[in-house]
Amino acid sequence: MIRVFLLDDHEVVRRGLADLLQAAGDIEVIGESGLAQEAARRIPALRPDVAILDARLPDGNGIDVCRDVRAVDSSIKGLILTSYEDDEALFAAIMAGAAGYVLKQIRGTDLVDAVRRVAAGQSLLDPAVTQRVLERIRSGVEQPRELQSLTEQERRILEYVAEGLTNREIAGKMFLAEKTVKNYVSSVLAKLGLERRTQAAVMATRLLGPRPGAPNA
Repeated sequence: MIRVFLLDDHEVVRRGLADLLQAAGDIEVIGESGLAQEAARRIPALRPDVAILDARLPDGNGIDVCRDVRAVDSSIKGLILTSYEDDEALFAAIMAGAAGYVLKQIRGTDLVDAVRRVAAGQSLLDPAVTQRVLERIRSGVEQPRELQSLTEQERRILEYVAEGLTNREIAGKMFLAEKTVKNYVSSVLAKLGLERRTQAAVMATRLLGPRPGAPNA
């Protein structure tokens, strides 16, 4: 039996998914949750084969949950389920170690197939998209010396700061919790030896060039 955990903030969706999956005969739903923080605690304890994770949740998102769970147990496969097709979210899902990223418009039989494939160790991510992600990571090798201490995620946060975005706006673009973005910004400032985000924006503009949405001086 393939053991599955469901994370979605709508109970009716969880019930529908559970009925659909268990009707397949070879899949067992061993747990469910409507909150990101609760799921991040329960999933490693239950050790499902696959965790189906809603991308948007009241207290966070499934991508962060995927990252946190796989940091504890990398054998658990994360399948991100979302209503939105978003390149930034897909990039974040790949960076979080997700095995798949599917839209909620997916047919029931295709979702069952997706769970089976992910449980078997296959990836549902488009190879072309994965290649773009790898190229973005490799391009970081040639980044300015001052920015080499930043992770890929922190560098993207810095770029958004340079565009004048608030933590909430950055969170929306990157599928992260606002608190997570705040922590990233603090980390970026500490690594760059700065005290204020305006200083970080000035440094980013100097090193990376003017950002598309940056306010005029």
